[in-house]
Amino acid sequence: MEDLFGIPFLALDMDAKGQAPERAQAAAALSLPEITDLIVISHGWNNDMAEARQLYAALFANLAPMLTKVGSTRKFAALGVLWPSKRFAEEDLIPGGKATPAATAALAAQAPSSAEIAAKIDGLATYVGKLGSDDAERAKVLVTRLEDSRKARKDFVSCIRAMLTQPPSDIRDDASDRFFVGDADRLMEGLSNPVTPPAGTPCGAAGGIARIKEAVPTSGHGGAVSFSDVLTGMKAAAFRLLNYATYYEMKERAGTVGKGLNAVLAEIRRGHPQVAIHLVGHSFGARVVTAAADGPDAFRPRSLTLLQAAFSHNGFSAKFDGSHDGFFRKIVSDRKIDGPIVITHTIYDKAVGVAYPLASRLSGDNRSAFGDRDDPFGGLGRNGAVRLSEAEVANGDLLPETGRYAFDRKVHNLRADAFISDHSAVTGPEVANALAQAIGTSAA
Repeated sequence: MEDLFGIPFLALDMDAKGQAPERAQAAAALSLPEITDLIVISHGWNNDMAEARQLYAALFANLAPMLTKVGSTRKFAALGVLWPSKRFAEEDLIPGGKATPAATAALAAQAPSSAEIAAKIDGLATYVGKLGSDDAERAKVLVTRLEDSRKARKDFVSCIRAMLTQPPSDIRDDASDRFFVGDADRLMEGLSNPVTPPAGTPCGAAGGIARIKEAVPTSGHGGAVSFSDVLTGMKAAAFRLLNYATYYEMKERAGTVGKGLNAVLAEIRRGHPQVAIHLVGHSFGARVVTAAADGPDAFRPRSLTLLQAAFSHNGFSAKFDGSHDGFFRKIVSDRKIDGPIVITHTIYDKAVGVAYPLASRLSGDNRSAFGDRDDPFGGLGRNGAVRLSEAEVANGDLLPETGRYAFDRKVHNLRADAFISDHSAVTGPEVANALAQAIGTSAA
């Protein structure tokens, strides 16, 4: 095993189908008799596995010394999941790269170029293993005709749909049912117009939406607060459609990987029933570890920590729309975690809101497309878990690195505006402190 700041560490490679060729090694790695706790961590979107390892190293650099305070008799090991995700950073959301305030007016007057859209098609096709496929190549040919031809728009949507995983696993998370069955021309029409926050809405309060094209001045917390989705027209609609399709496909893959991880951790549990398992996920990795905990084989995690999670803020809710439970409701209702569920969230997370304003438009409701707590398609990393009973949730703040928490066996939303400045700023000592205390909490 590798060593990560004094903690034995094993990387677990998983493929797009959730298979882990080295799963036996993962179980064998816990053969050291002194191991009492296993920390299982999953990354979200990235460029390559090196970036995932960098995330793990940066977090554990702060976490490892804090774990020494958890208990002198506890010995930790870590399992780092490595799965094929796709980078989905701000610069990938904006045609031509990140905009500056000075360029706002010029950018707003431009539509994405055909070349930019073609590049996004190739990026999506590469991710789903269909680069050079008939659907991908046909979609690129259709780009130049989108503004003038209704048939071209319908065919374009059909090509993109055909490249994606179907049927959707969680249709209420992101309106993906409407994406696949709705009228293609109406779909493009709905995505062709910008969504503008109401007058007087602060930039940061607009839901942390990763809005395309217009950068706004930086905030005191670092980084641009949001992007204004100011573009209009069918090429803008195509660009948004491809953003949505990429987000959707990553969501589906994260769930598949999570199911595979469930089998791995259940095997570890059978071989090492005394070891406490702690789950940690960032971004789409939060969906990976939550899906693992929710899988068919119970392995009773001791804690679940979700750092800027990229799934619905209704994920744990009961009857959030009056009739439907959240996709991961049973995590809470069936008490599948033998300890705290800790969730960081911030208005400064622009990236986690990518799918949700688009989902609102797919559902035909532009008015609610701002990603806040009242948006039916808001994100967990933006708002925390919503629509839970008082007995199920406690709302608080992410504290300084010396702060103390009173975690118990419920959902703990930690508003992190003071310390998390963007989607990937989850490795600081304040986050590590919260994680260490979640790990240190005894089951109750």
